Amino acid sequence: MSKLNLAIIYGGTSPEREVSLASGKAAIEALDTSRYNLFEYDPKEGLGKLVANAPTLDVALILLHGSPGEDGTVQGLLDLLKIPYQGAGVLGSAIAMDKPLSKTLYKEAGIPTPKAAYIHKGDVVNAFDITQDLGLPLFVKPACGGSSVGMSRVTSTQELEDAIALAHTYDELVIVESFIDGIELTCGVLGNTELEALPIIEIIPEGESTFFDYTAKYTPGATTEICPARIEKSVSDRVMHLAQKAHKALHLKGYSRTDFILKRDGNLFALETNTIPGMTSTSLLPRAARTAGYTFTTLLDRLIELALEG
Repeated sequence: MSKLNLAIIYGGTSPEREVSLASGKAAIEALDTSRYNLFEYDPKEGLGKLVANAPTLDVALILLHGSPGEDGTVQGLLDLLKIPYQGAGVLGSAIAMDKPLSKTLYKEAGIPTPKAAYIHKGDVVNAFDITQDLGLPLFVKPACGGSSVGMSRVTSTQELEDAIALAHTYDELVIVESFIDGIELTCGVLGNTELEALPIIEIIPEGESTFFDYTAKYTPGATTEICPARIEKSVSDRVMHLAQKAHKALHLKGYSRTDFILKRDGNLFALETNTIPGMTSTSLLPRAARTAGYTFTTLLDRLIELALEG
């Protein structure tokens, strides 16, 4: 069998560049070079090279985090170049990157999600009214972003304006979201039409992290991750069902990972869905896939297979 010419696209220009570089390097190390000829491209400086080489490339593995890798921009370029790629297309990528739109589609699909307010840059902020409506603590985050960059946990009215200002340095639109006290869970999904829900991971931030922030996500040992999660089977089944439902509601394919909070009373809330989950040594999707029987190498093989299915 002849080897596939595989483009690995990683790095980029977003605030999540370092995470993307780590994902790309980890994938390159794990990929089976008896199956693939590897060609590396960094959009920060190498898009012209990618375009020039397009006729020789069979498939792409996009390992960009943030814009322009997760918002549909690179996907649109690859569509024009007729290079198949893993994961969501232009529409699904753009929808999932837009957290307010995702929350709207969650609600339409019957997927519970925390109550939120939206603040545009330049809006007059009445911190008292927001905290009265949504309660405290609160989470403040950019509307389009990932890896918890620009995200804050707010415990008082006085902290809210500073948290909104920080989030606005990353995005014109900011989400202020109600805090849901409970167990943080995440569930990966693989597949295009036939979906496979991966084992659920329970996330317990340690040390100084009060939530699953950038430090907790990417510092080895900063978070305890238990897979499968210590929850009853009936709850596990509901999480898997909602993760698949979110995947469909946001028009995704290939794979995704949806984060949830399980309240003490048993109610579940979807927080957000990631269309290009991290692929570092501490990343969640590879961890869940490993519990399901995939090595990192065979997980990448599966994603490439799904990309070629179209």
